[in-house]
Amino acid sequence: MKKCLLLLSIAATTAGCQSGPDSKPAGPKVIVLGFDGLDYGLTKKLMDEGRMPNFSKLAKSGSFGPLETSVPPQSPVAWSDFMTGLDSGGHGIFDFLHRDADTMIPFSSTSRASDAGSTLTIGKYQFPLSGGTIELLRKGRAFWEVLENHGFQTTILRMPANFPPSGTASYELSGMGTTDITGSPGEFSFYTSKLFAFAGEDITGGDVYEVDIFDDVVEAKLYGPDNPFLVEREKLTSEFTVYLDPVDPVVKIVAGDQELMLEEGEFSDWVPVEFPMIPTQSLAGMTRFYLRSVRPDFELYASPVNFDPMAPAAPISTPDDYAAELAAATGRFYTQGMPEDTKVVDGGVLTVDEFLAQAEIAGREIREQYAYVLGQFDEGLLFYYTGNVDQVSHVMWKTLDPDHPNYDPETDPQYEDLIPSLYVGLDEMVGETLENMDEETMLIVMSDHGFASWRRSFHLNAWLKEKGYLTVKDPDMKTDPGLFVNVDWTQTQAYALGINGLYINLRGREQNGIVTEGERQALIDRICEDLLAEIDPVTETNAVTKAYKRDEYYQDRGEIEIGPDIIVGYAKGTRGAGASALGAVGKEVLTDNTEEWSGDHLMDHETVPGILLTSRVLKKSAPRLKDLAAAILAEFGIDEPINIKVKAKAKAKSIDE
Repeated sequence: MKKCLLLLSIAATTAGCQSGPDSKPAGPKVIVLGFDGLDYGLTKKLMDEGRMPNFSKLAKSGSFGPLETSVPPQSPVAWSDFMTGLDSGGHGIFDFLHRDADTMIPFSSTSRASDAGSTLTIGKYQFPLSGGTIELLRKGRAFWEVLENHGFQTTILRMPANFPPSGTASYELSGMGTTDITGSPGEFSFYTSKLFAFAGEDITGGDVYEVDIFDDVVEAKLYGPDNPFLVEREKLTSEFTVYLDPVDPVVKIVAGDQELMLEEGEFSDWVPVEFPMIPTQSLAGMTRFYLRSVRPDFELYASPVNFDPMAPAAPISTPDDYAAELAAATGRFYTQGMPEDTKVVDGGVLTVDEFLAQAEIAGREIREQYAYVLGQFDEGLLFYYTGNVDQVSHVMWKTLDPDHPNYDPETDPQYEDLIPSLYVGLDEMVGETLENMDEETMLIVMSDHGFASWRRSFHLNAWLKEKGYLTVKDPDMKTDPGLFVNVDWTQTQAYALGINGLYINLRGREQNGIVTEGERQALIDRICEDLLAEIDPVTETNAVTKAYKRDEYYQDRGEIEIGPDIIVGYAKGTRGAGASALGAVGKEVLTDNTEEWSGDHLMDHETVPGILLTSRVLKKSAPRLKDLAAAILAEFGIDEPINIKVKAKAKAKSIDE
């Protein structure tokens, strides 16, 4: 997966500035609040208890109900369904990860970075003669382009699967899918003076650096992408110095021309940093520091280095100076698509309370920026997204489920109201909206999917091996590193990549395919039957309740060939194992989920609906997420297809058949 961005070239490919037409028609105004991961069942419960009065007020004047989510119910898939009115067969997003069938290497499904073409080499330096690009892989026209074509202004903030921004709205800020400065989803840094800290442990989502203390001084570096100007690969670095107070638990950090004081247990504000590339060029970024400890061991966390919205090195907004306008109005903010750093909890780098403090900062930035954007809104459409509740729910859902395998009866009860309180915070956001909009404005509150406890893990590649569909090279391999290194392709008929995706090892398509086109359909049918017959020995119920055949289920065409041949709909409470999603073949098929990531939604889509709440009854019904964009257009008096659709019959095989 390509991580290095040719940043000098990328700066030249910033999404074009497109403002709305000079003359805007008077007409409807619609605000859409996109709350990622808001669960219908929990929302209804809190409304019934009187804890979400603004939601209840909307429901009384308009409507409230479940919203059928996407297949699979993954955020980039779901939001792409919403944006385009297409399913995955049309917009081409089937998972967080896709695979290159020629190399069997996974890559991000929503965007792709390409290096510059030709370069001029002078000694150790190289200079790009043509620009690199970041390509948005989602296909299909977004519904706001239709609005713009009809003369309505649109403001689209943090829409997932929209990096780089489409460039077709009046104002855009990219959201989920936006990388950190290295091109990754987000990699933190942790500096410690403790010898052999985390030795032998699998730390994902960041790096641990051992530092020395000399005369109460620590010299350290932040790391960026590879320097695009050097022929030999070398990471860009930004140096900083930490001065430890000899008595008190406080430090001074000097990063470039920035100086700040931090006490133990304190997060810094955003710190702008520079990564020198050549004497005349540097790369701008920013980070937040958290001082965990001064003594006995020095411990300092640095957030993933984000693009600085005041000088972004990649296209993150439309117009390209809109991100800077937002930062000037309310302060610098996380530009990384998923700012809540859940990986620090997975690896034990920070405690749950420290993670929650970081997540609270990310959520507060969203709320403060929304107040500004809402104050600026006076025409057309405003879409505003937050994924804060979704990300916190992933880590903290077990606090609502005492039967979860990783539930701690000593510590978890203190957090049992944490997630409900976050829902209440979104209710307050709705109340703020109601106070600042006129009676003619339509308010729509929606979520892309619901949520559930993740108790059991299904290791799909291990299941394929057990059933004889996949063969390994070394049955005795103790730890499979993933990326299919232990797969014997000469004897493998099917494999799994991504959380819900199962692929046939098809001859002429896969790099080492062995299944003929004539054998493909019968093999798909047999695998689906076996999946739906799989019983979890612990729950004594079906482990899989839906097996969606790609060519039968998806109605839209155009990008259908990108997707998996089968999409697995796990039973509620069960989810695909993370290691299997990256091409590892485990020893066991079904295991207890003892990870910190305790809640999820990548299951049978019928079991995890989102919500739809409106201030008045929609002119056009929207029972499914993919219907909602057309319903929004109808509020503006527009009745035209967002995208031309080529349909096929839709059918999902279920355990009831």
